[in-house]
This record gives sequence, structure tokens and C-alpha cells, in this order.
Amino acid sequence: MKGSRPEQAVLTRDTDMSQTEATRAVIEGMVDGLNDHRIDDIGQFFAEGFRWMGNFGCGTKIGLKEFQDNWQRPFQAAFSDKVCVDEARIYMGEWAAAFGRQEATHSGAFMGVAPTGKRVEIRYMDFWKVVDGKIVDNWVMVDFPHVLSQLGVDVFDGQGWDAFDRKEKDPPRP
Repeated sequence: MKGSRPEQAVLTRDTDMSQTEATRAVIEGMVDGLNDHRIDDIGQFFAEGFRWMGNFGCGTKIGLKEFQDNWQRPFQAAFSDKVCVDEARIYMGEWAAAFGRQEATHSGAFMGVAPTGKRVEIRYMDFWKVVDGKIVDNWVMVDFPHVLSQLGVDVFDGQGWDAFDRKEKDPPRP
């Protein structure tokens, strides 16, 4: 890129590294709470006005009540017997990030697809900011196209770029 460059990493520039362990404790407790299917008391981990910012199809939830009513409850109605498995976590001051999967049973309607009873994998990435022991911001990417493909729906109508991928079952790792 020629010329001036956009300012990078503004949100993490001044992170307080002394907060890393406190952030870790909040995130680990919150993930345990999600695995226990807690909804009504999940506010133990989230600030009342926190922002949950998801990709298209997930939406944005402002505040604990919107998160509970417009994400947690519909998600748990569509996917029961779910367990969250963070495959990696990174902590840095007030910041944490994770990626992983949820394994769940498709037991309720999901984006127009009637319950199939299929066991599905729901891949995700999360970034959290923790202030004063509570999550204040949560950026989320949930791989809904992958979920829908497991339910027999190709949202890309055969035009996805995965057609260019290797056909090996287990691609080599670097």
C-alpha cells in the first residue's frame, strides 16, 4: 500500500497487561456458564450494557437482556445438548480471544430449517474485552453457512470458493 497507512490495533494499544489473569478468570467462568446452559444468571460475567457484535445472520445485541432473549434463548431452542469447546484461547491484558466449536443437536427450527435431530458442529471465533471483572464487548463470528450445510442447505448454491480447495481428507499441517 503506497502512501499513508491506516492506524492499526487502536483498541489494544493501551491494554493493561496486569489484567491478564483477571480476564482469564472471567472468560473461563463464562465458558463454563455457557456449557452449563446458564441464561438467567449469565450476567455474572457480562456488564449490563455490554455489546455482542456478531456477523451477518447473528446480529448485534446491546445489553444483557437482548443477548439473553435474542441470542441465548433462540440458540438453545434450536440446538440442544450443546457443549462449547474452545480449541485455543489467547489472553492479553483486558483482552481475550478464542476459536473453537460447539457440538449440539439440531432440535428446534433454525433459519427456516425444521429440526433434523442431527448432531452438528458450530464453529466460532470470539474476541472479548473485560473491564472491572465483566465483559463489556464481544465480537463474534459464527460459521452459519457450515451449520446450514450440515443440515442440507448450501447458502452459496454451489458457488462457494471451497470448490477450489484440495480434495484431501486431512490437509497437511505446516
